[in-house]
This record gives sequence, C-alpha cells and structure tokens, in this order.
Amino acid sequence: MHFLAGQPTPPTNGRFFEVYSPDTGKLLGYAARGDASDADLAVRSARRAFAQWSALPPGERERVMLTAADLIEANAHCFQDLIIDESGSTIRKARFEISYSASLLRAAAGEARRLYGETFPNDKPQRISMVLREPLGVVVAISPFNAPLVLLVKMICFALAAGNAVIAKPSEETPLVALELARILALAGFPAGTFQVVNGFGAEVGAALVNHPHINGIAFTGSTASGVRIAQQAVTHMHRMQMELGGKNPLLVLKDIDPVQAANVAAVGAFFHGGQICMSSARIIAEREVARPFAEALAQKATRLYLGDLRDEQTAYGPLINQRAIEKVQAHVDDALQGGAELLCGGKLHHGNVYAPTVLWEPSRRSAAWCSETFGPVVSVVAVDDLDAAIALANESEYGLSAGILTNDLQRGLSAARRIRCGAVHVGTHSYQSDTMAPVGGFGMSGFGRSGGKYSVEHFTELKWVSIELGETPNPF
Repeated sequence: MHFLAGQPTPPTNGRFFEVYSPDTGKLLGYAARGDASDADLAVRSARRAFAQWSALPPGERERVMLTAADLIEANAHCFQDLIIDESGSTIRKARFEISYSASLLRAAAGEARRLYGETFPNDKPQRISMVLREPLGVVVAISPFNAPLVLLVKMICFALAAGNAVIAKPSEETPLVALELARILALAGFPAGTFQVVNGFGAEVGAALVNHPHINGIAFTGSTASGVRIAQQAVTHMHRMQMELGGKNPLLVLKDIDPVQAANVAAVGAFFHGGQICMSSARIIAEREVARPFAEALAQKATRLYLGDLRDEQTAYGPLINQRAIEKVQAHVDDALQGGAELLCGGKLHHGNVYAPTVLWEPSRRSAAWCSETFGPVVSVVAVDDLDAAIALANESEYGLSAGILTNDLQRGLSAARRIRCGAVHVGTHSYQSDTMAPVGGFGMSGFGRSGGKYSVEHFTELKWVSIELGETPNPF
C-alpha cells in the first residue's frame, strides 16, 4: 500500500511487489508499486495539506510532533520487529533507531518556534525593512534502506517543523517501516496529506516525484550515483535540494595512541551494521610506528565479533541487504587481493548473507576497496610516514563526508581536523557519529546542503524581504 491523504491507499495501477527479509529470506508482505499517477495524487494532496499545516501556530505543530515522539516510543516493539526483519538490523541497532527517532522529533518540535526573521537598517529613513522565513511548500524525501526509520525521520522532521508538507519515497528494500511511521504520525495529529508515503521503484515513481513541477524541495540520502541522477532531473525545475551521498571515510591513527585501544574504536566505525553506513570508517591511515600492530589488533578484534541471531544482544551485525550488495563487496575484496593487498581476516561470506569482517593491509591506492564506496564490512589499512602524509592521503578522494582521528594529542588532532576536507571530523573517535542538532553533509561527491537542527530548517525555508514605506514614495517623473 501507499499512505496518501491520511490513510492506506492501493496503487492506481493495482501493482504490488514482494518484500523479503535479507536475513531469513522470509516473505514479509507486499508494497505498492507506484507510478506517476500515484506521485501526482500525493503531490496534489500535499499541496492542500501544506496550506493547512503551515498556517497552524508553531505551538500546535510543536504539540503534534511531541505526540509523535511519544507514540514512536509507545510502539517500539512493532518498529523493532520491522527494522530487524526488513533491513537486517541487530536488535541493538533497531532500539537505537527508535530512541534516536523520538529524540529527533523532540528536537525538531522546538525548531517550530524558532523560524526567526529580522529587521535591518537601510538608507531610506521612512522605510522599515524586515526579513521573514517561510516554509518552501512540498518536500520529497527519498530515504535509504540501511537505517529505515531514523534516517527517514531525520529527513522529514525539521522540514515538517518548519511548516512544509512531506512526501516520502522509501527504499524499495524497506517500505514497511515507512508505512508504520506514516500511521503513527497520522495518529499523532498531523493533518491528512502533511506526511505521505509513496512506495515503489526509483525509475517508476521516484523520478515522477522528482520531476513533478509542483514540488518545492528534495531531500535525498543514498549513493552518489543515484544522487547525481536525481540532481540532473531536479535542476530542470530548480527544486531546492539537500543531498547526503556516499563516502569513503578516512580514519587517522596517530603514533601516540595505543594500537589495541585504537583497534577497538576502529572496529565500531568499520563494522557497525556490517559497514552499510555512509559514514563508516573504511579507509584507515596509520602512522608507520603503530600501523602494523594496529592492523593486526583490528583483525584479531574482527575475528572475535559474534555474528549470530539478530535478536541476540551480543550479535555485532547482520546480513548485507541483497545479492547485489554481496557481489559488490566480494568484487572489491577480490580486486584488492589481485592488486597485491594482504588479507588479514575475512574475505568471504560468514553464513547466509552475512559477510565476514574483513581487514585488508596495504591495498593499491587505485583499487576499488580503497577508492570506491564498498558498503560492506571491509576496511583497508595503510601506513604513512607522518601526519602530513596522512592528511594528504585522507584528502585524496572524491568523497568528503566524515572522518575520524584517533589520538591523545589534542593539538595534533585539532590541527589535522582543520586540514581534512570533510563535512565532519571527529577527534578521539571513529567517523560514524550522530547528533540531532549537528549539520550533517559532505564535500565533493558526498553531496551538498546540511541536515540537522536549524540547518535543515534553513534549507527547507525561504527568505522573504518585506518593506513598509512610511513616507511618500519618491516620484522621479
């Protein structure tokens, strides 16, 4: 089904597709296979809802969003099962998605009261000039499979707080989580059409939404290749775009850090959710004094990771999302090994669709495992002579999403952070971090625009200059 105008709605073409668990292969249900007709219905409904939602006092929007946060927590068990079954998440990751989604909605609720404008002086003494901040209108949010609840909530909550109506097109791998979120938001009191879900495939319904002349903004989180295609389509209508795209994120290990301590931190950044995180620590650049001991400690840590049942609290991560993902990961590993890399651990499936945690030592700088986003539990470690070489290698990438620096020397760490060309640099930890109010986004092919807190609000609002003439209007004729 879709969720349009406040209720579950079948596709106009009558077509559905099957949704399977990547872990068990079990059929989970059916989702609507939408097309341009469904996209048009959603946009028409959103435009009507926008007029109502944007006119509500900010305190009322705040109340509805706080209610939605409470309802997500109250329905945690339902969300937990959907996230585990549909995306292959562990139970700990599913719980994190639920709690963080509620936090995002509460943070966004406060932003509803902070659509600040300003006045400014001008050279005409009888004129008062003011700047107003107003919502864009209808925003399309295209979300990925890897964190199906929290990333969707993050993409929509600040846009909704600002008074926009939002249409979600979730990944075809995880449509059921989005439908449950729509149900919860409707229960919370969002007017019908304020938040809608259109399911289906990118070429059939995603493109129709992106190309629709009556939307006003697009939020996209996903691969760089998909982001480029969407941007090429959206620019025809000059839609506002915010894109968080791929990453090949560097993690610097400096010589003052204990190699075992660094390995324990790096393992989280590299292997959380099986590396299916755009901010995962995939390229590790270590100063030579600690590089090999660190790499060996990381491999030992990786081989000790428990890869069991997804509902077991001790399970580190679960399956890759589908067969295409498995083939891509294996191709990257094989390419690195053929190019001379040393395999310290992993390099093959562990069981089912779960890929073994893999550590590569000194792959070619031209290999896919080093240059391209793998989106799997594969990490490459290389040694460099000094910090300058580490920073230069970190910046030697078309991506620039996130980075981490493991050091006990804050002066060296902060100096390096200033020089690394990424949207976020985290000193003392790995590259995968989150904060409801932080500006998240990348440099280069990792996207443009920032999401989170006031930065999302600024992106999905428009500034309007309003002036009031108190004197007579000069007549030059």
